Amino acid sequence: MSIRRFGDASVIADMVVHNGVAYLAGHVAEEPVSPSVYEQTKNVLKQIDETLAQAKTDKTRMLKVNIWLSDISTFGEMNRAWKEWVPAGHAPARATVEAKLADPKWKVEIMVTAACD
Repeated sequence: MSIRRFGDASVIADMVVHNGVAYLAGHVAEEPVSPSVYEQTKNVLKQIDETLAQAKTDKTRMLKVNIWLSDISTFGEMNRAWKEWVPAGHAPARATVEAKLADPKWKVEIMVTAACD
């Protein structure tokens, strides 16, 4: 069975595909970083769409999602963007927790596991 790595894998890969499963690294907002959790979440979800497409899969095939928020009180903002993005009937298993992220400008980080061909 092959293992495919996507992105600059010198330190961390954006995604690793193995045995029909795509494992995405945690994605954070790209520059310029909006102070809004809602806008950061939309930016991250757009990146996830693009990354999943590289493995010939999409958000309808997500299996599990982990979400980290720098402030859990912003859960509603994140969840509003999430609900707009996830197609009805395709919600994955999901956990959301508060955590100190690697850079204070990041308010949300999302990691996805999805089925692929």
